[in-house]
Amino acid sequence: MMMRVGRAKEGEGSGEDDDEGGEMKKGEEWCCQENERGEKKKRRKGGDLEKDRRSALDELMKEEERKKERMNRKPYWLFQWIVVKVMSKSLADKGCYKQKGVVRKVIDDYVGEIEMIDSKHVWRVDQEELETVIPQIGWLVKIVNVAYRGSVAKLLGVDTGKFCAKVQIEKGVYEGRVIKSIEYEDICKLA
Repeated sequence: MMMRVGRAKEGEGSGEDDDEGGEMKKGEEWCCQENERGEKKKRRKGGDLEKDRRSALDELMKEEERKKERMNRKPYWLFQWIVVKVMSKSLADKGCYKQKGVVRKVIDDYVGEIEMIDSKHVWRVDQEELETVIPQIGWLVKIVNVAYRGSVAKLLGVDTGKFCAKVQIEKGVYEGRVIKSIEYEDICKLA
């Protein structure tokens, strides 16, 4: 990598915007770097190179997260010992519509045996007729889909405008990791 260092003089500017988006000013130190491909970049002298490395690392990490999400998103999301809301209108006459229950058993990934919290009756319900339940801030949730599927996390906050939540993983390999934006449907209250 070739590097040239200089200082802008009065009346002399690069005529180009530097990486920060501003013009070079009189007396400002600058350097011109030539990368491996022979492209020249002008930048202010200082910590910009380290900032570029960090942003490149951040981009790589974000790309890995996206890959992990695509690989771990499943068409089924039921887990044992989560609290769900029954939205089946066929169970309305039995008093279960919009009532909460606990998944006691998962059958063939898509059907759950739900024990109703109030009545203690047990029903077999397809996941299409269930909704996840979001607890109060500070409570534990299970990540039921996406990259950290199966992990237990603490609910740190909710963004009602974007229908997403902020959680911190409590146990497992990713312990302590904070997920800033996870959709409501991808987390569920633990029983």
